[in-house]
Amino acid sequence: MAISRERKEELVSIYTEQLKGTDGFIVASYSKLTVAQVNVVRTKLAAAGGTYSVVKNTLFRHALTEAGWPVPADLLSNMTGIVFGNGNLPGVAKVVQGVIKDMPDNFGVKGGVIADSIFKASDLEAIANLPTMDEIRAQLAGIIVAPAAQLAGLLQAANSQVVNVLQAYLDKANDAA
Repeated sequence: MAISRERKEELVSIYTEQLKGTDGFIVASYSKLTVAQVNVVRTKLAAAGGTYSVVKNTLFRHALTEAGWPVPADLLSNMTGIVFGNGNLPGVAKVVQGVIKDMPDNFGVKGGVIADSIFKASDLEAIANLPTMDEIRAQLAGIIVAPAAQLAGLLQAANSQVVNVLQAYLDKANDAA
């Protein structure tokens, strides 16, 4: 059944909005997935901040061009699902790896795009091992807080040394008297 021009424009608009809110996406192949399995995939991805959409390849290519993303034309063939990272592509990639292990005959990865670079399916593990945004924030917070903690430790040590010197002076004054 043919899709009307208005529906095509609506889908391109939806895909473009999804692309604007993501840091990268994974192009998945799916076959024989039941609706229940698709819902399981979507639930798992949502827990990591990701989303999953089944796309029309030609319309998704238009959305990629419109949004300024590189177009992985060789990945957009046959039945295609897109997993959007939504700011947490490494965390979402870890979930995708789990889905592949759970449903190896029904779900696979063709590749994807991160930071204007197209990657292959074999690169998914490397992306999954990148730190998530929460991990990066924690590392930055640690870097920022560490000097302050060291300074507080130095000031506390200096205070206790001053107290020790004063106590020694008082003890010496009391012994002399």
